[in-house]
Formats: sequence, C-alpha cells, structure tokens
Amino acid sequence: MADLIFGCTGAAADKYAATPTLAFTLAVTERTGVRVHAILLRCQIRIEPHRRRYSEAEARRLHDLFGDTSRWAETVKPIQLATVSAMVPAFSEVVEIDLPVPCTYDLEVASARYLHGLDDGTVPLLMLFSGTVFTENPSGHGYSVELVPWSSEASYRMPVRVWRDLVDAHFPGSAWLRCSRATLDALSAFKAERALPTWDATLAALLDQAQVEQR
Repeated sequence: MADLIFGCTGAAADKYAATPTLAFTLAVTERTGVRVHAILLRCQIRIEPHRRRYSEAEARRLHDLFGDTSRWAETVKPIQLATVSAMVPAFSEVVEIDLPVPCTYDLEVASARYLHGLDDGTVPLLMLFSGTVFTENPSGHGYSVELVPWSSEASYRMPVRVWRDLVDAHFPGSAWLRCSRATLDALSAFKAERALPTWDATLAALLDQAQVEQR
C-alpha cells in the first residue's frame, strides 16, 4: 500500500492563463518504495483567516466579512477558495506538479473579498486531498487501486503579493463589482442623462451627490 505525503512548495500567478489563475507547485512523496503509475487527485483549498494577524486598516476592510473585531473569535471561519482536480503522472519516490487554480475577483465572493482586504504578509491556506492511486501490483502483473487517505493535507502560506500580481495581470489598476441588471440599467440611465464618459465617473458623481445630500 502506498504511503503518500503531500506538500505545497510555491505559488505564482499564471501570466499566460486566459482567466485569473494561480499556479501552485505540489510535491508528492511516496515513502514505501512502490512505484506509482498515476494519481487522480482532487484538492480542496481553504483559507484559514484565524492563522494570521491583521492591521487596523485590514480589520476595517474585513468588517463586512467578519463583523467587529471583538467578535472575531466567533465569526472568523475558514473560507472556501477552490476545489480542483489534477492528474499526477507516474513516479517513484517524489514528483512535483503544477496545480492550476482558477480564481475570481468578484467582490461578492467571500474569498475575493477577504484577499482584497489584505495589505501584505501571507494568506494561510489548507489543502485537503482525496482521489485514486494506481500503483504497481506486488505480483508484477497489472495495477493495484487504492484511495488517497482522507487525512491527507498540506498547509501553505501564500504571499499576499502573489494575489496582487494575479489581480494586476488581469485587472490592472482596477477592481470588479457585480450588480443586478436592474441596478445596471439605473446606472446606465444616470450615466447617459449626465453624459458621463466612464463608469468610474458615474460612481464618483453618485458619491458626490450622496455627500452633498448628507450635509
């Protein structure tokens, strides 16, 4: 029976992907000496916000997600980043593979909102592995099939700058907001009535109008 150890050794923004994608480097080690013919691997990636400290500015930006800092002991919970699959090729002892992870910059999604709120440091990640392992049969004929143990996991602290690089590659100097069609239609009408050239100008005009009304 194979004895597998999983680890994450790095992460980078995939600059050649058509959509925002993080590329994680996984190291898979087999400790009994059996030859692995392939692994159909499934990986669930969670952000573990409780495993790092936050500045006052970060805490303010994360208020919408976790509430007041006085309640963070109760409200800060793991956040799902992604669930992806990969094929690990044949190897003996150890192999490294790239694990592409598609990401979103939709700030309605908890993971994107959390990552957007960080200034620097690292993002604590927990990778949970499952899947099917094909190994060489001890008899020398055919293959043995077994499951990746549910206890297989790896922790990794991804630098915040990796996320920033990813966002800047696809949305340079900008952010992304999602709204309903009705809201978009109302914004479009407001923009057209005032002959505003861009959506930035439209939102700025609305903010200026709101500030005037509050005085």
